[in-house]
Amino acid sequence: MKPFTYTRADDVTSAVSEVSRQEGAKVIAGGTNLLDLMKIDVMQPRHLVDITRLALTTIEKTAEGGLLLGALATNADTAYHEQVEQRYPLLSHAILAGATAQLRNKATDAGNLLQRTRCYYFYDTHTACNKREPGTGCSAIHGYNRNHAILGHSEHCIATHPSDMAVALAALEARIHVTGPQGERTIPIADFHRLPGDTPEKDTNLADDEIITAIELSPKGFARHYTYLKNRDRASYAFALVSVAVGLDMEGDTIQEARIALGGVAHKPWRNPEAEALLTGKKASRENFQPVADAYVHGAKGFEHNSFKIELARRSIVRALMQAAHVDQNSNGN
Repeated sequence: MKPFTYTRADDVTSAVSEVSRQEGAKVIAGGTNLLDLMKIDVMQPRHLVDITRLALTTIEKTAEGGLLLGALATNADTAYHEQVEQRYPLLSHAILAGATAQLRNKATDAGNLLQRTRCYYFYDTHTACNKREPGTGCSAIHGYNRNHAILGHSEHCIATHPSDMAVALAALEARIHVTGPQGERTIPIADFHRLPGDTPEKDTNLADDEIITAIELSPKGFARHYTYLKNRDRASYAFALVSVAVGLDMEGDTIQEARIALGGVAHKPWRNPEAEALLTGKKASRENFQPVADAYVHGAKGFEHNSFKIELARRSIVRALMQAAHVDQNSNGN
């Protein structure tokens, strides 16, 4: 670990000031990802700004009837919050599918969104990685890439975003509240994370001198018809090979609106609104779900070790939709 300086902020204004003033500064709260990366020299911030004293832990209703999650609310507190469990069970289930109880007790909601990829080569400083050191190449493309992206990747990076929570937030169309020297702004979750393109070192559209203050959920939580399906190599403490978050608005057995987000397949939670629209006005059935799954993986490209993800994603989407719509899994074969 490289030497660094440290300050503790007492309010949002001072935190933003410290981050803006100190070159190479990073914000630290739970530290469940940042500290690990500092220990192995993957990240080497010159200055840490501790924001754990900021009054950003509250979870409260908004005037519009939604819910505002404080940036420093822990993953555990969020998952088990009465309003989240009752109104946004998709989010609760997604959070509980990630990490361990100990980590969820420490990790914050904002930190969950900002965690870095778990690509093996990103963590190995002896290998080339454009995300860690731009311009050096992507070792994963011709290396062991079982956990890597099949959608939205580029010739510069095929890493995936590791968060379960972010996948649920994408399906819920959350909005991220941030504050910087220029004031406050709100970023739709769809625009918060980035695809790698030519700048894989940039994970999000959050400016270097901005901090997250809250995550806003709209009133629509899909509490009756939802699911979070996570395929992984072991039952716990493993990142998704493919995960699917589904929220359905239904009248009887007819779908009025569908939201689907995939995890483990791209550099950000993956949405395809055009594919979702195929379900509008349709009866919930395997027959109607299959074209949606096909559309979601259209254009997907696998590599030597992860091409299986394409079919896994297709099957997982159908299964998740059937679970959310309460359709008999044994109907129509498969």
